Amino acid sequence: MNTLPPPTDPLLLPVGDPRAREFVLNYADMHALVADLVLPSDASMYVMSALETSRELIRHSYYRYEFATVAVTHSLFALEHLLAERLATNEPLHNLIEAATDAGLITAGLAAELDHSRLLRDKLTQGAESSAALRPIRAVAMVRAVFDAVSLLLRQPSAAGTAAPDVGGAHPDDGLAQLWEDHLRALFPDGFRGVDFEGVDLVLLDADVAGLVQRELNGGLDDSGIANLRGCITDLDKIVPLINEEYCASYFTKLRTMAQVAAARYIPTAT
Repeated sequence: MNTLPPPTDPLLLPVGDPRAREFVLNYADMHALVADLVLPSDASMYVMSALETSRELIRHSYYRYEFATVAVTHSLFALEHLLAERLATNEPLHNLIEAATDAGLITAGLAAELDHSRLLRDKLTQGAESSAALRPIRAVAMVRAVFDAVSLLLRQPSAAGTAAPDVGGAHPDDGLAQLWEDHLRALFPDGFRGVDFEGVDLVLLDADVAGLVQRELNGGLDDSGIANLRGCITDLDKIVPLINEEYCASYFTKLRTMAQVAAARYIPTAT
């Protein structure tokens, strides 16, 4: 158990955990340790947020050794969420891993590694393991298995998706409702409230797009609403390339995609 005393001065810079010296020389070395944990751009914002948090917990285990173990357990949020979505069932995680293996969605070897993480989580909840159970290097390998599983699962259609009927009519199923559901589950990027790029306030832009998409789903936009939506897309086209933080950039890229899908309904089709 870690016996480091709590900091007494909130203005002091964080001090490296002495146990970190076993595997890196300094904090800069932690960047290389997690460099290959790349977020899948086609994941939902919930999954991306959980994975990014897991990666950053490992990076910051330089300052608090226990963060490495927490990173592994936190990554399981993304795994469990995506498995339940792909398998269209809400079973315990060990059942989901087994079902995904049987369905050929993940390999048996990968499933075994994921189950190690699941067993660790269970031991932590039972008090059979402490939060210092893992060295960061081992945590990287276990979190990498989750990243790999997520990448494999994203290549597979969900059970709900394969059963969806073909929709006819003037507006075929363009996925707007699903994009909206994903957006509702996404967390606004930390640290970007009150921030603007090129005079575009991120919070206000997010709220404007959300309100317009909700109106579209609830009955459609009038001419004013369509014009406002296209104005939002113009702002998104301007600010997205300027965002240099990964989660925030992905959040607003997905927001732009949702706005573009909604606006595409008002583009006349060729006859």
